[in-house]
Amino acid sequence: MTRRVAIVRWCAALALMLCAGPGLAQDQYPSRPVHLIVGFPAGGPTDVAARFIADKLHERLGQPVIVENRAGAASNIAAATVAKAPPDGYMLLLATSSNVVNPSLYRNPGYDPVKDFAPITLLAVAPMIVGVNQAAPITSVQELIKLAKARPGTLKYATAGSGSPMHMGGEIFRDVAGVDLLHVPYSGGGPALISLIAGETDIAFDTAASILPQVRAGRIRALAIARASRLAEYPNIPTFAEAGLPAYEANAWYSMHAPAGTPPAIIRKINAELVKAMAAPDMIEKLRQLGSDPGGDTPEHFGAFVRAELDKYAKLIKKSGIKVE
Repeated sequence: MTRRVAIVRWCAALALMLCAGPGLAQDQYPSRPVHLIVGFPAGGPTDVAARFIADKLHERLGQPVIVENRAGAASNIAAATVAKAPPDGYMLLLATSSNVVNPSLYRNPGYDPVKDFAPITLLAVAPMIVGVNQAAPITSVQELIKLAKARPGTLKYATAGSGSPMHMGGEIFRDVAGVDLLHVPYSGGGPALISLIAGETDIAFDTAASILPQVRAGRIRALAIARASRLAEYPNIPTFAEAGLPAYEANAWYSMHAPAGTPPAIIRKINAELVKAMAAPDMIEKLRQLGSDPGGDTPEHFGAFVRAELDKYAKLIKKSGIKVE
């Protein structure tokens, strides 16, 4: 009888341990390094932002956060990698707006931005700026629209390739301004801006981080920024609303995602630490240097944002007839 009681007690203890195991693991998260997957090469704005954020997460989580660059296929490789990862919080995706654009461009991007990920938070927003060559006889958005309507299909706008944020910025402008522009894709944002500086193209839509150095150097004239207010460092650049085009809303953004099925407790923990990190004065300053505004919201709010952006770009791409080139 004593032996039977001992066996029963042992089985009950084992069952309790098995039931408590997942909760205990979540309470102890993270107990080892976290891998942050980035879909772009090292050295670019997305990679720089990722490393800022990884450092902050390291401080707050107490475990190394290792940035891994899985560049290629317009960031589809990185997204597909995380979509297939174990849902335990140890592999996360730092995504950009390409995450909701690519499913409408590629027949099989390798992931579903809604079904395959647990949304964590919007990290930062990088507003678009429209710029022209400094020597061009265009000094305002209204002059650009007037010229584009006078010469339909001839003004060329440079982009980093089909489906890039630069491309989406140009297509949104075409749509809300009612103009016909000629898309000229390049192999990256750098070559696209070089073409504008050289006079090979007429216009570029790019993030503040990319275009403002050329504005400072006197090579590109910025006509407007897609932001609610002007940048304090560039008070002469009006917002699109001030420039007479309030319907223009275009930006690139950075966000954090985990594989679908990641326990809610882990999602809440990462979210809480990221929201605190994005509000830190040094992080705000680093993002300001990249021309970005900090985010930080709930997983539920961010999930709704992802669905709205996915729908917005699906409609734009269908209306514009954009194809991957």
